Amino acid sequence: MQIKSPTSNDEFEQIYKLNYETFVEEIPQHKVNKNKRLIDKYHNKNKYLIAKKNNEVLGMICYNSIRPFSLDQKLDNLDKYLPSYSKVVEVRLFAVTKTSRNGVIAYRLLKHCINLLLEQGFDLALISGTVQKLKFFRKIGLVPFGPTVGKNNVMFQPMYVTLKNLSSDFKND
Repeated sequence: MQIKSPTSNDEFEQIYKLNYETFVEEIPQHKVNKNKRLIDKYHNKNKYLIAKKNNEVLGMICYNSIRPFSLDQKLDNLDKYLPSYSKVVEVRLFAVTKTSRNGVIAYRLLKHCINLLLEQGFDLALISGTVQKLKFFRKIGLVPFGPTVGKNNVMFQPMYVTLKNLSSDFKND
């Protein structure tokens, strides 16, 4: 398996399909459409990473450092909930295909993303994680803050991670 930035139209089409499967069919945040693809509204600001084996995208995650973040739209005065920082980024669209959910892909994608962000000088990363996965996120050092956000009975917990509270398992060796 390879973790990389997408470069081809085929990889982006697989991202849109995985987005749809995850955030329309499984976690109903968006409306059903006949094309069965979902392009994120922050797509032009996002930087994507994919987990790919052979020609199949098995998972994805993206990040964006250009405000407003999606969390800025969900929480009034977002910064009041955050520790001091010098460079902040939002991590989003963390998804793995249903057939590949053994934990390894999610772990490797998130670890690769976090270490890439640290290399780029970010000292605070924000994420909205499904409330069902709180145990996983806390284990790696994410700190829940503020009220849960969401709609259609789909709730997410805003969280942040700093270099200080990042699990040592996630830092590059």
